[in-house]
Amino acid sequence: MNFARIFIFLLLAMALVAVSGQQGCEEIPVKECLSNNNCVPAQCCHPTSCIAVDKAPSCKGIACTEECRNGTMDCGEGHCGCVDNKCQAIMTGKI
Repeated sequence: MNFARIFIFLLLAMALVAVSGQQGCEEIPVKECLSNNNCVPAQCCHPTSCIAVDKAPSCKGIACTEECRNGTMDCGEGHCGCVDNKCQAIMTGKI
């Protein structure tokens, strides 16, 4: 009988530790950027999205056409910006 009480006590103690261990494990939001200068186009040619400057693709040796493609940031139609600490393409539609 005494063994059963100890066993139940241990089970309850382990459950309490497991539940209390989950508290405080909230995900901290990742800040990609603090300002517009922290963001660059995510694609080398005809970019449609933006990414943090430290994750920028290497565009050395890449040749792009000089056309202004609709729906891209080509020719001033958009630019990269920091919105709510995330890099985003801000489309202005000025083609």
